Amino acid sequence: MPLQEELEILRKEVKNYLQEIARGEALSQYEFSILGRKGKFTELAKKIAQAPAEEKPAIGKQINELKHELEEKFQVKKQEFHAQTTDADMIDVSLPGAFQQYGHLHLVTRAIEEIERIFVPLGFSRMSYNEIEWDYYAFEALNMPRWHPARDEWETFFISEDVVGPKGRVLLTPHTSSGQVREMQKRSAKGQGVRMINIAKCYRRQSDISHVPMFHQFEGLAVDRSVTMRELIGTVEYFVKNFFGKKRKVRLRPYHFRFTEPSFEIDVTCGICNAKGCQYCKDGWSEIAGAGMVHPNVLKAGGYDPKKYTGFAFGFGVERSYMMKNNLNIGDLRLLYSNDIRFLEQF
Repeated sequence: MPLQEELEILRKEVKNYLQEIARGEALSQYEFSILGRKGKFTELAKKIAQAPAEEKPAIGKQINELKHELEEKFQVKKQEFHAQTTDADMIDVSLPGAFQQYGHLHLVTRAIEEIERIFVPLGFSRMSYNEIEWDYYAFEALNMPRWHPARDEWETFFISEDVVGPKGRVLLTPHTSSGQVREMQKRSAKGQGVRMINIAKCYRRQSDISHVPMFHQFEGLAVDRSVTMRELIGTVEYFVKNFFGKKRKVRLRPYHFRFTEPSFEIDVTCGICNAKGCQYCKDGWSEIAGAGMVHPNVLKAGGYDPKKYTGFAFGFGVERSYMMKNNLNIGDLRLLYSNDIRFLEQF
C-alpha cells in the first residue's frame, strides 16, 4: 500500500476516534499510541526512506502537515474536556493527603530486643539454635531418662514416630535448654567457658490463659571454673530489676529439674494486680522461670569435667515475662497471638 494511502487511513482513524471518545484519561493514552516515540505516526514516518527519491519531497510535506493536523486535533479535544470538567472532578492539591498508617514491632519482638540489651553488659552473647531438634539434645543430654514424662507424646510434638539416627527421634524443641549441650560441646573442644543467652521459639502441647502451643524462651548459661550460686542469684535479680522495674520483688522456691542441681523456680510479684491476687497469678506471685546449677551429667555431656568446671542455667518464657511488666495489664497470654489489630494498636 502506498505511504500516502496509509497516512490518509491514519487521519480518518484519529478523526473517528476523537468523535467517539468520552474520557480524558483515554485521550492521553490514545495520543501517545499515535504520536508517541513508538506510535503509529512515527512508524509511518520512518517509511519515507523507502519511497522513490522523486516522491520524497511531496511525501515529507504531507507527513509534516498530517503531524501538525493531528497535534491540533488532540489539543482541541483536550480543551473540550477541560471545559466540561466540573468542580467535583477537580483535585485540590492543597488538601492534606490520606493518612498513612505506620506499623511497629510486635510486643514479643520488642521484648526479645530488650532482653538481649539487658544481658549484653554482663558478657552474655546472643546465640540461636534449632527449632527442629534431636531427642538426644532436648532430653537425654539434659539428664532426662527415656521414662521421663516430658518425653511423652502428650507433652512434646514429635515429628518422627521412629528413631531416625543415633540421636533418637526428631521433634519440635520443647525448650531452649536443648541448645545448652550444643554450645558446651563447641566451647569445651576449644578449652573455653560459656556465657550465652539463647532466645528461640519452643513448642509444647499446652494452651490456656498462661500457655500457648508455640512460645518463646530465653535460656541463660554460664560455665567456667569458678561459677557459683551467688552469681546466678545476682544475675537473676539484675534482670528482674531492669526488665520488670526496681520495685518488683523476686522469690526463689526450691524445685527439681533434671538438668540442674540444686534447682529452684523464680517468682516475681504480679504486675497485673500489683501482688494482690488475680485470675492470672492467683496469689500475687507469678512463676516466670526455672534455674539452678548445671547438673554434673549435663556438664559431662557438654565435654566438661564437673570436678573442674561449674555452671548455672536459667530459662524464662518471653511472653510470660512481658505480661508481668509494669502497667501492661495483659490478662491472657493468648491475646499476644490473636492478630486482633485493636489489641496490637495499644502498644
